[in-house]
Amino acid sequence: MRLRAGLYAIAALAILAPRASFAQERGATALGDALAGLPVSVRVLVIGAHPDDEDNRLLTWLAKGRHADVAYLSLTRGDGGQNLIGNELGEALGVIRTEELLAARRVDGAQQFFTRAYDFGFSKSAAETFTHWPHDTLLTDVVTVVRAFRPQIIIAVFSGTPRDGHGHHQVSGILAREAYDAAGDGAKFPASATKGLAPWTPLKFYRTTSYWSGAGATFHYNAGEYSPLLGRSYAEIAAESRSQHQSQGQGGLQRKGYIPGSVKREESRAPGAPKDPSKESSIFDGVDTTYRRLRGEVSAAQRTRVDSLVKALAKLDMRHDLARPDTLLPELYRASRLARALSDGATGDVQASLTTLLDGLGRADVLASGTAIEATVPREALALGDSMPATITVYDRRAEPEDAPMSLVIDSVTLGGSAISASSAPMKKKIARDSSATWSLTVRASALTAPWWLTPPRTTDLFASAVSTEDAESTVSGTAYASVYGGGREIMRAPLVMRVANPARGEEQRPLAVVPAISVTLDGAVGYARANAPLDRELRVTLRSAYQSPRDVSVRLDLPQGLQADTLTRSISLAGMGAAHTIAFRVRGTLAAGRHTITAVAESGGQEFSTGYIAIRYDHIRPQTIVRPATMAIEAVDAQLPHGVSVAYVQGVGDNSAPMLAELGVPVTVLDAHGLAAADLSRFTAVVIGTRAYESDPSLAAQNARLFEWVSNGGTMVVQYGQREMARPGMMPYPISLSSPAARVTDEASPITVLAPNDPLLAAPNRITDADWRGWVQDRALYMPSTIDSHYQTVIATNDPGEPPNPGGILRAALGRGSYIYTTLAFFRQLPAGVPGAARLFVNLLGPPIASSTPAARAVSP
Repeated sequence: MRLRAGLYAIAALAILAPRASFAQERGATALGDALAGLPVSVRVLVIGAHPDDEDNRLLTWLAKGRHADVAYLSLTRGDGGQNLIGNELGEALGVIRTEELLAARRVDGAQQFFTRAYDFGFSKSAAETFTHWPHDTLLTDVVTVVRAFRPQIIIAVFSGTPRDGHGHHQVSGILAREAYDAAGDGAKFPASATKGLAPWTPLKFYRTTSYWSGAGATFHYNAGEYSPLLGRSYAEIAAESRSQHQSQGQGGLQRKGYIPGSVKREESRAPGAPKDPSKESSIFDGVDTTYRRLRGEVSAAQRTRVDSLVKALAKLDMRHDLARPDTLLPELYRASRLARALSDGATGDVQASLTTLLDGLGRADVLASGTAIEATVPREALALGDSMPATITVYDRRAEPEDAPMSLVIDSVTLGGSAISASSAPMKKKIARDSSATWSLTVRASALTAPWWLTPPRTTDLFASAVSTEDAESTVSGTAYASVYGGGREIMRAPLVMRVANPARGEEQRPLAVVPAISVTLDGAVGYARANAPLDRELRVTLRSAYQSPRDVSVRLDLPQGLQADTLTRSISLAGMGAAHTIAFRVRGTLAAGRHTITAVAESGGQEFSTGYIAIRYDHIRPQTIVRPATMAIEAVDAQLPHGVSVAYVQGVGDNSAPMLAELGVPVTVLDAHGLAAADLSRFTAVVIGTRAYESDPSLAAQNARLFEWVSNGGTMVVQYGQREMARPGMMPYPISLSSPAARVTDEASPITVLAPNDPLLAAPNRITDADWRGWVQDRALYMPSTIDSHYQTVIATNDPGEPPNPGGILRAALGRGSYIYTTLAFFRQLPAGVPGAARLFVNLLGPPIASSTPAARAVSP
């Protein structure tokens, strides 16, 4: 009887490969897919600007259909977008969209990279974008990723021209080509500038043309090609991948049949590729996609090993037995031994290719053997500096004849990750077939769990952390994990999780998070108050304990001058094991105009705590944790309220405005479309429809007739911007139209031209001045109309540099005795950010109906 010590310990193994180790696929289909890809050796890097810029069909067709090693490089994490599933914006949204991309990659089989660029919002030109992202700095990031991944082929999603529209798109297309040209230039980019990575020269450069109906394409492919092994077409898989972008509303149908895709070759250095791009039969023309090409890059003594490796890989696919996949193990071991021998001291293409191969061999070995690992902890939250037990179980799940090889030998089990101290259990154990072995270790928390790119905090539109040269799956999943070693190599890895039986949904696996021992959070990060007016507000402090035993905790508020709390401290006994308790302070006083800071501080056992964590939980992504200080910025605004105002507010997409209005003293009742239908509107002086609310809930449009009638009887209706749905008949009392693309003003400091100086919207109850337009964030206005019906009075005009003024920021129309107001100004960003002028202006919009005292504006085509 022989032992399989080392049969599973394939050198995926010599160089860590967490992407394969965390893969979700199992069984014969996954094994067949893994084996089919082993003889293929080619790397393709696709480059775009945002998470949802990816060409999912191309990625899937390459990764699943042609077994290429494919990666998508997104310049940003999509922080500046909007959110259709929740209220997170900015960096929190970037965390969600990062996880959505990784969920997509787990479907389509590609890898994922990012640069340090923060998505600062829509930009109209490459020139403007480069004022936020220094050209040479971001190009260095892209070159660094190219040198780390070492692609033979680079494919840009965008053209790098104004045709791309968004300035970020243009920049991604520009940098993709520049990186293709410069990644091999050691003089322009020495290794010291790219994290020690040597120059790398890609062979071919393409741009996708699928988004442009194939215009100018030099190669066409059928993304709808059916895979008998996978049981679906590549387009169907791509649609599932695309649908992971739920925050951006990208869910789509999984269509069958012929679905075209195309690319355009722009440059080639590949020997043997046709000079005429239109003569290509494959994007791989001129590129040897087998391991035979390594013969030209190794010593004469190593060439025989290359030949043996190629033969061994070909034999593996021929030997595939679905009923007895374990019979592949000797051949897998032989191929891995050859690959390890070739990889010793390898550099350049040899190193990159063999790293990928060892990754694939390791995955195939685990699938063929049925080996599995579980790494569990008793709690999902561990206090910083604390420890708890972890249980690691390795299973050999073969149920095979008695005469078959039957033992798996594990040399050691270790714990590691960015948030815990490394530890190991070196006890060697032999695992018989259809059995398991268990190790008990201690997890010690050494750092808080948080998205690594948010530390240290960013101060510009580039994240302060260095660009990562690892597949993003490994950097996100690497917070706390267990590794299993055999034969001197890592066999597999699994994240430390708490397993929970949810009666409604079955098993849930919650990754371990290292959190503050006492988490302290306030209700929000930014709030409003009216300046020099009496403030009487309840401030709530939420405490969560990650200790195992109860603790006595006292809490105080550090308040700015002018405010006092009803008590200096409050004390409670806080139960352990994740217990939470909310403490309310009554804060009274007055604040001078300006920004002030409130800090909550907890004390327990002689230690102070002033940070907390926010959990991000959605069903389609893995749980994430964001750490933030226990502070709240209060913007005291010199604002008066309309007499007797009372507001019904229908929230829109990513809409946090209603609570901000309430903090100014506006009586606000939040309703959804169904609640609005049942509401007694006579209780309200104004109805506010949130950003893109008609899009997020189409049933809301059915309320318009009733709302317009209510307006005509003396109400004020304020509708914040929507997209193209607003141009449909019946959406507004009088029509507008939008150009394609829709007009917008992206410069938050854009000049404001007052078209109606005496209009009450700019005068009562707050006189709007130039100062009120300062300090706005990210956008001034979005989806502004290109034509405006003459029934609307225009109030202001604004524009980006070099463009004509657009009067579509605020439109007001008289309906009977009431006022209908449509605004495309980006209030949904300004109010949650505590911008004072935006608050003063929005309060004015809520005022009583205005009798039209000036001639109505004519239809405008700005």
